[in-house]
Amino acid sequence: MTASIVVITAGLSQPSSSRLLADRLAQAAGNALGELGENADVTVVELRDHATDLANHFVTGFPAPKLAAVLRQVTEADALIAVSPIFSASYSGLFKMFFDVLEINALNGKPVLIGATGGTARHSLALEYALRPLFSYLHAIVVPTAIFAAPEDWASENVLADRLTRAGDELARLVTNRPSSARGAEAEVVPFERLLQRGRNA
Repeated sequence: MTASIVVITAGLSQPSSSRLLADRLAQAAGNALGELGENADVTVVELRDHATDLANHFVTGFPAPKLAAVLRQVTEADALIAVSPIFSASYSGLFKMFFDVLEINALNGKPVLIGATGGTARHSLALEYALRPLFSYLHAIVVPTAIFAAPEDWASENVLADRLTRAGDELARLVTNRPSSARGAEAEVVPFERLLQRGRNA
């Protein structure tokens, strides 16, 4: 089996920390699928390349051919990885625009792994009060582990790597309809406690 995974990243700069996180999440999911004996066909979409088409879609009601192809890829994918920078304590406007123009049933029952980047760990809970509700509204199946990466996280490679591995494993097991691994269950508590403590100390 080959699972198709579409990666949506809403980073604006080049290079982009959101793109970096998206690539790491895709790699983690691909590795986890490999451990389960499956292959991954990964497509990365940078929304900055479709910003004008998204704006025109809102005005005209019709997507340009390139945007239409991306919307079709997301609808037909086996799983989605979605990463946004955090602006004003929520996902970016570009990120929201894309999911606003998706067909309402496009993500029904689709496994989704969410991630976000920001300048401070104070914004980490935006994953839970902004991104996760958005995808729940769209009837996606959001994996339990969401990944937030602040600048200091890139220096804490071991902690970030553990979280990425767990999130990738959860997505892969949803895609293949296999139960969660013991490794993922045991690893759930510690990084979250560290994240909360870091938020209190920030």
